[in-house]
Amino acid sequence: MNAADLVWVSVSTILVLLMIVPGVALFYGGLVRAKNVLSVLAQVIGVLSLVLVLWFIYGYSLAFTESTAFFGNFSRAFFSGMFSVPNDTYELSGTIPELTFASFQASFAGITCALVIGGFAERMKFKAVLIFIAIWMTFAYVPVAHMIWGSGGFLAGEALDFAGGTVVHINAGIAALVAAYVVGPRIGYGKDAMQPHNLPMTYIGACLLWIGWFGFNAGSSLGANNALALAFFNTIIATAAGVLGWMLCEALLRGKASLLGGASGAVAGLVGVTPAAALVGPVGALIIGFITGMVCVWGVNGLKRLLKADDTLDVFGIHGVGGIVGGVLTGVFNAKPLGGPGLESLADIPHQLWLQVEGMIIAAVISGVVSFIAIKIAGVLCGGVRTDADNERQGLDITSHGEQAYQK
Repeated sequence: MNAADLVWVSVSTILVLLMIVPGVALFYGGLVRAKNVLSVLAQVIGVLSLVLVLWFIYGYSLAFTESTAFFGNFSRAFFSGMFSVPNDTYELSGTIPELTFASFQASFAGITCALVIGGFAERMKFKAVLIFIAIWMTFAYVPVAHMIWGSGGFLAGEALDFAGGTVVHINAGIAALVAAYVVGPRIGYGKDAMQPHNLPMTYIGACLLWIGWFGFNAGSSLGANNALALAFFNTIIATAAGVLGWMLCEALLRGKASLLGGASGAVAGLVGVTPAAALVGPVGALIIGFITGMVCVWGVNGLKRLLKADDTLDVFGIHGVGGIVGGVLTGVFNAKPLGGPGLESLADIPHQLWLQVEGMIIAAVISGVVSFIAIKIAGVLCGGVRTDADNERQGLDITSHGEQAYQK
C-alpha cells in the first residue's frame, strides 16, 4: 500500500461527492422554476443515498469482479472479503485498499444517476424517480461500467475512457433523453416561459463542479503519479477552453455572451475532457474542450429542437453530446504524433476510433432499452410516473415535499 495514493484517492472521493451535493444540486436547482427547486435538491440527495446503499449491497461486486463480459459476480456483495477489522487486514486494489477504490467508484455511480434526473425534472413523482434509478443503476450503469472498466469486461483495456465519458456521460445522457420522451413534456412546454429561477445558484453549482471534477478526472489516476499531474492540468485547460468556445458561439450567433453560457461551457469542457483526462496531451485537451463547448451549443439548441424532447436541463445536449465528442477525439489525440501518450502512429487512429464508437453504441443501446423498461415498471408500481396536472402546475415543492424554498 502507498500512503500518498491512499490519501489522494480518498480526497478525490470527497471531491466527487462535492460535485453531487452541492454541485449538481445547485446547478440543476437554479435552472428550474422556483416552485420546483426543492424537488430537484431532494431528488439529488435521495438518488445519491439510494445508489450508495445499492452499490454497497451488490453494485460494486457486479461491476468490478470477473465473470462475464457485462456483469461480475456477487463475491464482493456487502464489500465481503475486502477487509477484516479485528485482524487489521485489507485487500489491495493496486496500491490502495480495495475498500478505498470501491468508495471512489461509489461516488461515480452516484453522480451518474444524479445527472439523469435533469431529463425529467419538474414533473415526475419522487417515489417513481427512486424506483427508476434503482433499476437503471442495476441494469445500465453496472454493465456499462463493467464493460469498460471491469476485469474481463467486453471492451476493458480497448475502448479509451479514463474517467467516464461513456460510462458516466453518454450513459446518463441517453437515459435522460429516453426518460424525457417516455414521461412526456412539461405542461406548457414550448408555450409558456420556463426561465431558470436563480442563475447565481447555477453559477455556484458550476464552480463546485469544476473544483470537484479534479477528483473525478485526476482521481481516476488512482494514485499520486504522472497520470494525476496530466489529468489535473488537462482538466484546467479543457474547462477554460469549453467556456471560451461556448461564449464565442453565443457572441457570434446572438451578439451577447451569457453567464449561463459560460457556466454551461465549463461543464461541457469538463465532460469533453473526462474520457481523455490522462490519455491526451495538454494541446489535445485544449482542442477537445474548445470543440466540445462549441458543439454543445448546438446540442442544447438545434439538436434539441430536432429531437423534440423536453430534456428539462439538457442532460443529453451537454453530457450525451459532450461525451460523444470527447470520446471520439480521445481516440484521435491519444496518438503520440499528436502529443498523446498512447497510439504509436496516426495509422492506428481508425481502429481506435472504431473501438470508441463501438463502446458508445453498446452503452447507448443498453442505457436506452433499460431506461424505457425502468420507466414503465416505475409507472406500474406508482400508478403512473408523472404527478397529476394540478400538482405540476402548483409545483413539486409543495405537492411532493410539503415545503417551499421561498416565502412570499
